[in-house]
Amino acid sequence: MPKGYWVSVYRTISDPEKLAAYNKLAGPAVQAGGGRLLVRGGRVVAHDAGLAERTILIEFDSFEQAVAARESAAYQEALVVLSDGVERDFRIVEGID
Repeated sequence: MPKGYWVSVYRTISDPEKLAAYNKLAGPAVQAGGGRLLVRGGRVVAHDAGLAERTILIEFDSFEQAVAARESAAYQEALVVLSDGVERDFRIVEGID
């Protein structure tokens, strides 16, 4: 069964306090949903049309598990706290089996 991944790229962070509050709630919500943090920030080398932005990569055992974690009540609470504190590109993608 292919794994599922959350890929989130932060284009702007307009309110670091909201991001910090979100992180406090999102981390436990992701872990409860079976997610494993693989990348959080760190160095980026961008090529072609890519931009060197803060990138988060979280792995789940399946695509369905990744979708369910995003829809969970705990993660939805984290999103409310984050609100307009950032502009990001968030995707859930299926890995290759």
